[in-house]
Amino acid sequence: MSGYVDLHCHWIATIDDGARSVDAGVAMLRGLKRIGFDLVVATPHMRPGMFDNDRTELEAAFEAMRPNLLGVQDLPEVHLASEHFFDSVVFERLVRGEGLPYPYLHPTTPAHPNRRRAVLVELPPQAFPPRIDLRFFDLAKAGLRPVLAHPERYAPVWSDDRCLDPLLDAGACLLLDVCALVGKYGRAAKKAAEKLLEEEAYEAACSDAHRLDDIETVAEAIVALSKRVGAAEANRLLCSGPRGILGMT
Repeated sequence: MSGYVDLHCHWIATIDDGARSVDAGVAMLRGLKRIGFDLVVATPHMRPGMFDNDRTELEAAFEAMRPNLLGVQDLPEVHLASEHFFDSVVFERLVRGEGLPYPYLHPTTPAHPNRRRAVLVELPPQAFPPRIDLRFFDLAKAGLRPVLAHPERYAPVWSDDRCLDPLLDAGACLLLDVCALVGKYGRAAKKAAEKLLEEEAYEAACSDAHRLDDIETVAEAIVALSKRVGAAEANRLLCSGPRGILGMT
């Protein structure tokens, strides 16, 4: 496998605000494969009060999609995790081992019991929870390493991205929503993404695709990423960085 790895995508049908149908989900996967993604991790929302999904329900939705992928040409390899909205309910689930962290995909070495699993977390967009850094340390004690979804889209980062420093000190890594670079989320998010790229703050980049129409925007954004940081750095963010998060290297 030599192509891109997508750590954040909503292609599972009718489980959250992503794909509206099975056919739409399959079309999204084919589109991502067409623009260079060889592996795509589904990350449906776990957000009480908005998307009341738990691990069992998400695993069932993933397995229900699998038969629809059989025999379909030009699809990426697929895996399952979740985008965990970091409220008190989901935090407690994570600490109890009831979340859906990223799979560990090293080809030869089994996951060590003491190895931390990466887990995708999403924060409230307007303000970070109090002492969020301490909660991230609690995740580390539970064997989890937080991967922070789209930091460039959080209002506190627009004012001063040093607000991310305590989270990084607690072991988090940052995941760029690449479409921010072409203005999908507005000027403030675009500016924040560009600044974090200049600071080499990101460990990986993703599509965060929710529907088929997003795929062309992702393709445009990958071109913008390469122009801004160069081909080697873009390859790190889309290939080796996410592979490292999944334990593939």
